[in-house]
Amino acid sequence: MQKKRIAVLFGGVSAEHEVSRVSAYSVMKNLPEDKYEVVPVGITKDGRWYLYTGPVEKIPTGEWETSGDAVPAFVCPDRSVGGIVALAPAGARTVKVDCVFPVLHGRNGEDGTVQGLLELSGLPFVGCGTLASAVCMDKAVTHSLLSNAGIPSARYLWFFRSNYAGEGIRKIRTKIAARLGYPVFVKPANSGSSVGVTKAGSEQELDAAVAAAAAESDKILVEEAVAGQEVECAVLGNRRPEAAGPVGEIVASAAFYDYDDKYKSGKSKLNIPAHLDPAVAEEIRSVAVRAFRTLGCRGFARVDFFVRNGKEVLLNELNTIPGFTPISMFPKLWEASGVSYGELLDRLVCLSFDDDAKDYKR
Repeated sequence: MQKKRIAVLFGGVSAEHEVSRVSAYSVMKNLPEDKYEVVPVGITKDGRWYLYTGPVEKIPTGEWETSGDAVPAFVCPDRSVGGIVALAPAGARTVKVDCVFPVLHGRNGEDGTVQGLLELSGLPFVGCGTLASAVCMDKAVTHSLLSNAGIPSARYLWFFRSNYAGEGIRKIRTKIAARLGYPVFVKPANSGSSVGVTKAGSEQELDAAVAAAAAESDKILVEEAVAGQEVECAVLGNRRPEAAGPVGEIVASAAFYDYDDKYKSGKSKLNIPAHLDPAVAEEIRSVAVRAFRTLGCRGFARVDFFVRNGKEVLLNELNTIPGFTPISMFPKLWEASGVSYGELLDRLVCLSFDDDAKDYKR
């Protein structure tokens, strides 16, 4: 059997650039070697694309950029090309690929931008299409659509950062106090991995929290602070998605499950399965699949929830390219369901060839 050539995109112009490198390295090391040939394509923080042919061990550290094994390259939107155009010193050449696996977290990778390019190119790719990626990345839009579908979530409000000025500050503070109360979580509406997220315990802490979120996004989301368990569910599939058997629970080592807790310290505790009543866990799996389908997702997503008082299920958000680092919940949940890391990656690639996944064929 001839191996399929998989272009793995990593890095990106995002606050989650470093996490992407670690996730991508893990993906490259675990894709079944007997079925796939990996073509690493790195994107620097300033947006330069390169075809990388050196040791993958240099990807997590960032050394790949200065290794001398990278040449300028890009995914060509011309469907007749069918792959990557590399601009080597000897001249441009085409590297044909069968599928693209974007392991890009956050903006300019998980938000529909790269997905739009890949749909133009006609190349099969792993994960959600343009619309679902954009919808799930914008938490304010996600909340609105989930609410319309009758899926409960935390109480929230949102505003543009330009409105948090002058008389607008007083109006926004009044709305927060009346609708949500304190404490609240202040978030960039379209960032991930808890970048720019702050817990504000009072009105006096609001200015700094809004400033932190505004550094990442022009739209600010404010949510009630839900006292309860933080749990996650892994969903896989296209038209007929399925949720992983167990639901995972996160016991954060910090005030909340922040960026350092997710990717640096490794001090947070993961309970698989979560400490939940079986009926509540089943409700979470059911709601996760329903939300996945409602928002038009395909391939995979990690769906995050809060559980208040051990029984009230509130959907927090959907992550369309969840972490694939050694401590990430998505692969761990499937592993607990009996699906190995390599098998999971194989299934994801296979789903990209499913006719149900081909938005760009329409």
